[in-house]
Amino acid sequence: MEKENRLTFIDEDGNEVLCEILFTFESKEFNKNYVLFYPVGDDDDEIEVMAASYVPTEDGEGELQAIETEEEWAMIENVLDQFDDEDCDCEDEDCECEDEDCDCEDEDDEECDCHHH
Repeated sequence: MEKENRLTFIDEDGNEVLCEILFTFESKEFNKNYVLFYPVGDDDDEIEVMAASYVPTEDGEGELQAIETEEEWAMIENVLDQFDDEDCDCEDEDCECEDEDCDCEDEDDEECDCHHH
């Protein structure tokens, strides 16, 4: 499934689509791992983010599975909203947002906590 932050997704027409992994996370509520991804080459301002649950395999890859319930979709949308939150002030050291109000003078500064990507 995964190679260098990419995965191959089989669409509804049976075509292989190379995708970039946005991020992965684990839900204790549903006891599953999830991956959010988008097709490589989406140069538009707005990308189509897709989601699937996955079961890790011994070879370090994984098997994608469809999202099964509305509750799972609601949880995924909530996680994506948090990931995409432009108003984050980065006070949480685990935050992975990119704070547009960064007051670091040098974006390459190792002390700067504004750009965790």
